[in-house]
Amino acid sequence: MEKKDINWSGLGFGYMPTDYRFYAEWKDGSWDEGRLTTDSTITMSESAGVLQYAQTCFEGLKAYTWKDGSIVTFRPDQNAARMQNSARRLMMPEVSTEMFLHALDETVKANAAWVPPYGTGATLYIRPFLFGSGPVIGVSPSPEYHFRLFCTPVGPYFKGGIKPLRICVSDYDRAAPHGTGDIKAGLNYAMSLYPGDIAHRNGYAENMFLDAATRTNVEETGGANFLFVTKDGRLVTPKSSTILPSITRRSLIAVAKDYLGLEVEERVVPFEEVREFAEVGVCGTAAVISPVGEIDYHGGTIKVPTGMEAMGPVLGKLRETLTGIQMGDIKAPEGWIRKIC
Repeated sequence: MEKKDINWSGLGFGYMPTDYRFYAEWKDGSWDEGRLTTDSTITMSESAGVLQYAQTCFEGLKAYTWKDGSIVTFRPDQNAARMQNSARRLMMPEVSTEMFLHALDETVKANAAWVPPYGTGATLYIRPFLFGSGPVIGVSPSPEYHFRLFCTPVGPYFKGGIKPLRICVSDYDRAAPHGTGDIKAGLNYAMSLYPGDIAHRNGYAENMFLDAATRTNVEETGGANFLFVTKDGRLVTPKSSTILPSITRRSLIAVAKDYLGLEVEERVVPFEEVREFAEVGVCGTAAVISPVGEIDYHGGTIKVPTGMEAMGPVLGKLRETLTGIQMGDIKAPEGWIRKIC
């Protein structure tokens, strides 16, 4: 397959329309078969549930070109399961794992020329999403829904690649206890836009959100989970019912235990403990792992020992191992890789 003539290594993390996308409609209690289309636009009622009451959720995953030319995706069954959980919480019809994987396979195959070549550092980002398309006025679930999936080639999520980030503790809350912090709802990300804009205007790459109940424990950023490394080499990840269960974080935990032999702790992380860690990073589908070098808060600045020049050795090895698995250079655990073509 001849690839598109694109400066792959110069890509940022932005939307570039590709040739095909998949869509299916839910009406009268069931999904239709779905189909590929070249039309990137959506037409729906001005009173659609997504527009009136933010009834929408989404996923994010990537496709990779391996050295042998094959195209694969990474743990898409986990994305399907997480979307099903989001749909249940938002009173939307679930997309079966079978339909999710069918849409993924068909869309990636149809856009194979857009999957960046091996070794360029770029990937094909895939965005499945589900939303209420039918008209509502009273506060109630939409009578109709769309499931769609599109893809776009991307480079690094943060400008400057994997250089350490300078972040700040936000004065705002991302999610409340017993709320929707543990699902991938669009409304959660809308809530992070305003504090994110404040952070960016003040020169920070991201926010660190604390728990809404006590504002003493680390939760996550606007779009990524935190990773910490202790001075004696243990990996620590925050645990909370209001944190999104990141597939990347879950995979890194398995890599840390099974590939690197690290001790891993999933637990509440008090903010006061952050200054004691040897390494700090954020992880997610888009960024994989990005190191954090400084954390500003009203009481001062926490300077992470690894500094602002490079990623620390433990997080660096974790990132290298996971990306090696994703790119086919390291043998993956059973079931982690889905070959598309």
